[in-house]
Amino acid sequence: VQDTGGSSAVSKCSAAARGYIQDRFLRLLAGRRRRRAPLIHRGYYIRARAVDHCVQDFLLKTQSLARTQILSLGAGFDSLYFRLKDMGLLHHTVVYEVDFPNVACQKATLIKGIKELSALVGDTGGEGLGAITFSGDDYKLLGVDLSELSELERTLEEAGLNNEIPTLFIAEVVLTYMENTRSDALIQWAAEHFPRACFLLYEQVHPEDPFGRVMQQHFRQLNTALHSLAQYPDCKAQQRRFLGKGWTECSVMDMNEFFTCCIPEDEQQRVQTLEPFDEYEEWHLKCSHYFVLAASKGMEPSWTPLSPSVAVPGPVGMAGSVSAAVCARLSGIPGLRRYGHHSVLIKPNVILTMGGFGEEDGQHCRVRNFHVLSKHAGHWEAVCVAQNIPDKRWGERLYHTVSCLSDTLALVVGGRTSPSSTGLGMLWLKFPKTCDASGPDDVAVELVSLQPAAEAAALRWRHSTTEITFKGEQYLFVYGGRSALEPVLGDWHFLHAPELSYTAIAVEGPVPESRHSHSACSWEGGVLIAGGLGAAEQPLGSVFLLRELEHGFQWQTIETHPPLVPRYSHTAHVHEGKLLLVGGVWFHAPSVPGVTVIDLMTGLCLNYGINVEHLEWPLMLHNHSSVFLPNEKELLVIGGGGNCFSFGTHLNPEPVLLSLSSILTSH
Repeated sequence: VQDTGGSSAVSKCSAAARGYIQDRFLRLLAGRRRRRAPLIHRGYYIRARAVDHCVQDFLLKTQSLARTQILSLGAGFDSLYFRLKDMGLLHHTVVYEVDFPNVACQKATLIKGIKELSALVGDTGGEGLGAITFSGDDYKLLGVDLSELSELERTLEEAGLNNEIPTLFIAEVVLTYMENTRSDALIQWAAEHFPRACFLLYEQVHPEDPFGRVMQQHFRQLNTALHSLAQYPDCKAQQRRFLGKGWTECSVMDMNEFFTCCIPEDEQQRVQTLEPFDEYEEWHLKCSHYFVLAASKGMEPSWTPLSPSVAVPGPVGMAGSVSAAVCARLSGIPGLRRYGHHSVLIKPNVILTMGGFGEEDGQHCRVRNFHVLSKHAGHWEAVCVAQNIPDKRWGERLYHTVSCLSDTLALVVGGRTSPSSTGLGMLWLKFPKTCDASGPDDVAVELVSLQPAAEAAALRWRHSTTEITFKGEQYLFVYGGRSALEPVLGDWHFLHAPELSYTAIAVEGPVPESRHSHSACSWEGGVLIAGGLGAAEQPLGSVFLLRELEHGFQWQTIETHPPLVPRYSHTAHVHEGKLLLVGGVWFHAPSVPGVTVIDLMTGLCLNYGINVEHLEWPLMLHNHSSVFLPNEKELLVIGGGGNCFSFGTHLNPEPVLLSLSSILTSH
């Protein structure tokens, strides 16, 4: 548990070095320096921002009072005191920090040895007295185990804590490491002994969904189990906890809500453009698994730093569930453990999967090899196929599309290597008519040389490429996505198949807002676009049909009722007038998107959960690929998962069949 404080200080320090947070004291306290990934920077940015938001609100609301105090529980190597003091915000506030005795001693030694820190505190020489490891006029550092409540109370009294003045308690990922009886006792003690008090809590939530299971497993492996999750699994339970332990007001937000409601738009944009970034799914999942809570009692005026500016998403109603089962014969194939790849049906019962990030030759990397899956005598089998390719790197890409143009030809459009790459152009994939998993033939790969007019269509990723017909001719419709320069695109291109010449075709009607990570399906000669992530990194809930007119195409909005829950990073298929959306990411934890069925005639929109009782591992349905098998009314889901914040990479270990017959029977 003590080690978690050190590693979070290093992460905050790295975020500060990249400009996410302004804090020149972190590097002095963190000790070692290490550059973290952009996803970690964002995670620690939102944490620091949530704590700062509430602390500064407390100081603002109490600025007219003679004296106030802040008590930071499990403070670790946090720089809060030095930051507030440096900003001139502690004229009448004393900060008390408590942590394990050896952590407090280490920090006290650090402060004494660094002039920049000791000069800010001003040393009154009161340190070294028992548990008080450092004592300045407005800063006291105490070494006490928080689970020993009577010991804590005695030391605080000795250090001069005054129960009668307004006090802010801060517990930033601390209480969850304690047994619930002890953390509950601490919450209740604070309410009972301080007539005017505020409590700020930041920690994890939603242990049982797939991301939550990976998160819990990570903390168990570190030997720092998260104790509060079993008893307090969601924000409502945490709110009830505080209201039941003597606090009279309590508001709580998960971090997606906090980012949307409490961070000004210009600041959101600043943070979103600090580094090349392309891990939206993991960012939003991380944010839905952490919350900030503000409780208070006896405060005049009342302390409510977390007031939502938008309606909070409620739970999603489910019309039923579909069952998931592993494909017995596909379980031992590491190459199918990947994400950001694409799979396409090249003929009945034969699927080609390519690209993405996953397991190859025993390590995690961008996957070069192709896989062909085929069904024989009722069973799916898979084989790894070599690329017959002049440059091995051509096949290494994520977030591309693959479109099958005939039973021997497919087209790869776009994709990326790193998020700062320029996009990767197009490839032809040529395979023999007999291609299946029984006798693996090579797939020949050729670079497509495009006319300049068509090049813009290729330099993107997280886009869609859909086959459409216009005046009886076949076209590919490339829409949306993002590029290294544009975080979100709203343009489209018609490419005449098979020579891929750029064709201008008139399009009328309301233009959909720019998006990436949406879904697109061919339907009645046109295209159905659903969901996606919009310009402000907010999921979209709109569905559009691009339909053929006499002289061109027209965008039409498809109204769904109840409205489609906004989502992105899902896959989609059309079957007998119904649009099926599979998986994705939405802001409605703890439920995760399963299969949504939209009746394209009536607009009726029904959500179905996925019954995973037959799976022994967490099923992450984002960055996956799926193929619909109409005869069996089944969906084959291949791959999926991602980099789960600092909790490790999760790749769905084997392909899964979802049985849809119960929800697709004609009513």
